[in-house]
Amino acid sequence: MMIHEITEKVGRHKKRKRVGRGPGSGLGKTCGRGHKGAGSRAGYSKKAAHEGGQMAFFRRIPKRGFTNAMFRTDYAIVNIQDLAKRFEDGAEVNPDMLVKAGLIRNTKDPVKVLGQGELSKKLTVTAAKFSESAKAKITAAGGTATEA
Repeated sequence: MMIHEITEKVGRHKKRKRVGRGPGSGLGKTCGRGHKGAGSRAGYSKKAAHEGGQMAFFRRIPKRGFTNAMFRTDYAIVNIQDLAKRFEDGAEVNPDMLVKAGLIRNTKDPVKVLGQGELSKKLTVTAAKFSESAKAKITAAGGTATEA
């Protein structure tokens, strides 16, 4: 048995804090809340933006302009040169194959193929979007680029 195996078992379960069990426990009387103030009161919750009654910073600053952040589509990006490295000639490339090859994390995000690098292999590529240069390079190599 090694020392790191002992400590991982010892530190696994943290004892529950039992408050209000007398002065000998170290958590009697005020139960670790201190004296007076909002923190000692029942129902108090320390939120990140709470500034003690002062108008919160994010409410004080003006909000102008437009942002499309909530509705923006984030694409998983793959370059032509990566496809050339990871796939054999005549292979079928789709999001599932890209995950197996380790080029994208998962199939939830739509895939966009960009045209950086060179491609000499004939590939059948299926993705959500292609850049113009990527589509041209795939077709020039004798492959097909299908948007799905």
